[in-house]
Amino acid sequence: MPTKFAPPGWPNLIPRIVVADAEGLVGFLRDVFAATGKYEKDRPCEVWFGGSVVLISDAGARAAATAFLYVYVQDVDATYGRAVKAGARLLEAPALMPYGDRRAMVQDAWGNTWQIAAHHRADP
Repeated sequence: MPTKFAPPGWPNLIPRIVVADAEGLVGFLRDVFAATGKYEKDRPCEVWFGGSVVLISDAGARAAATAFLYVYVQDVDATYGRAVKAGARLLEAPALMPYGDRRAMVQDAWGNTWQIAAHHRADP
């Protein structure tokens, strides 16, 4: 039985998004969220958001599967602005939530929903 069941530095739970034009989505995530990673044809693309990873794949062998993800960022308004400029559809403008997050919500051209947030209130 293996002692390590995930690659070093990888979390146990990894979202995967399958879309037509995975290369375009990877570019969107790099531009909007300053995510790291690159498109690789015929294999899942590893796109890192700090210590979190999302796998992005081209539809074909697998049916398209979109995601609804919550992403903490340094500056909600700037990230939201980049998303809209990159073609994302506005779902919710940036606003302060009762639980202390300033949050916005957009949907990208591939159908994924991104809640963009920064925590602004100290926890009790």
